[in-house]
Amino acid sequence: MRVFDRRIFLTALVASGLPAGARAAADPAILDPVRALIGALLTIMKQGKAAPFASRVGTLAPVVDRSFDLESILRASVGAGFSGLEPAKLQALRVAFRDYTVASYVHSFDNFAGQRFDLQPDTRTVAGGEQIVMTKIVAADGDAHELDYVMHAQGGAWRVVDVLADGSVSRVAVQRSDFRRLLSQGGATALIDSLQAKAKDLATP
Repeated sequence: MRVFDRRIFLTALVASGLPAGARAAADPAILDPVRALIGALLTIMKQGKAAPFASRVGTLAPVVDRSFDLESILRASVGAGFSGLEPAKLQALRVAFRDYTVASYVHSFDNFAGQRFDLQPDTRTVAGGEQIVMTKIVAADGDAHELDYVMHAQGGAWRVVDVLADGSVSRVAVQRSDFRRLLSQGGATALIDSLQAKAKDLATP
């Protein structure tokens, strides 16, 4: 199993820069979105490649929609130019980004060999009142990888706004570098085309 595909999650080693805060017992509402995501990931891992890619996407996509604040993640990844995109391009970008995000997780979590997810019962507070939910993916042989989730409260609900690989490498920071390069070279069309191509490649056996 690829715990996380480094072509996608770690295309550059960009530190998150998030200051660590005190650890405290977590409000269950903060943990619930991550717990739901873990459950869905285990489901598609156990289905494995015997299940069609599209079927596993169908299982995971609704959970990603509920657990992640994809709009905030996309806005942070695109930067200041986000609000200036024409509506049609913006909507196409939203769809492409969601498809790519779901496909990347389905592609990365595609096999079950006795792994388990350890969800810590406490969280760390970071700037702006955001909370970090800490997890580890532990292989059957005990090899562990840290995968933490930055949570933000919006409209009374907690949702994921960033993922930290190995406890420090921010997925949003990695995406920001890649997205802004594409935007500078070819505008929103270049970014949309890139995300669509990546999602299609990830779905190809």
